[in-house]
Amino acid sequence: MRYFAGFCQAPQPERALVHNLDTEVRNEKQTTMATIENNTQQTENREVNNQQNPAGPECGCENEPAQQDNLTGEPKNDADSPSGEFVPPTPQEEAAVWKDKYMRLSAEFDNYRKRTLKEKMDLTQYGSENVIKSLLPVLDDMDRAIESMYNTEDIESVRSGIELIRTKLVDTLRSQGLNEIEAVGQKLDTDYHEAVAKTPAPDKKQKGCIVDIAQKGYCLKEKVIRHAKVVVGE
Repeated sequence: MRYFAGFCQAPQPERALVHNLDTEVRNEKQTTMATIENNTQQTENREVNNQQNPAGPECGCENEPAQQDNLTGEPKNDADSPSGEFVPPTPQEEAAVWKDKYMRLSAEFDNYRKRTLKEKMDLTQYGSENVIKSLLPVLDDMDRAIESMYNTEDIESVRSGIELIRTKLVDTLRSQGLNEIEAVGQKLDTDYHEAVAKTPAPDKKQKGCIVDIAQKGYCLKEKVIRHAKVVVGE
């Protein structure tokens, strides 16, 4: 029996440790309860002050520091308080917001209009820049051919040089989308041809067809920029 009592009796150091832990737990519970009671009391006091002074800042408390949460130490948000409510903007404030948006949008549109107008003017003035650049080499060849005409007596070489320049000019214009309208042997098409004269047809097959060209016509890609002036057989 004595052995059983000695076995059930806890050692002295362990009993002291359990006693200390129990004391700390009780102290923490008391501190937490005191904090909760303090927060509850402050909340009740604040509600009473709000009911007594609904004007808020007119009570002379505007210079008081912002209240802090006892648990976190951070300023409290009025929206989180029981009396915090969402205040919708007044019609004057909404009108000011829409007026500001309108002024900004109007300024952006005005800048866009000016920029577009400037781009259009530049396109009108300098739209043929690429075509002019492509024709400059042909102009240089023509100047050299004219200069050589006064320094040589070989007419054949001058003729062949001019033919080469013309071929180069045609190739340059064709690269820019210029195409010659076919006319001789074709039926008269008023979309591309303009009859300026009539002549007896050499044979019956060419009756109503184009037998000669008075002036060539050209298309810029799909658009006719000059109708071909033709002579029609009858």
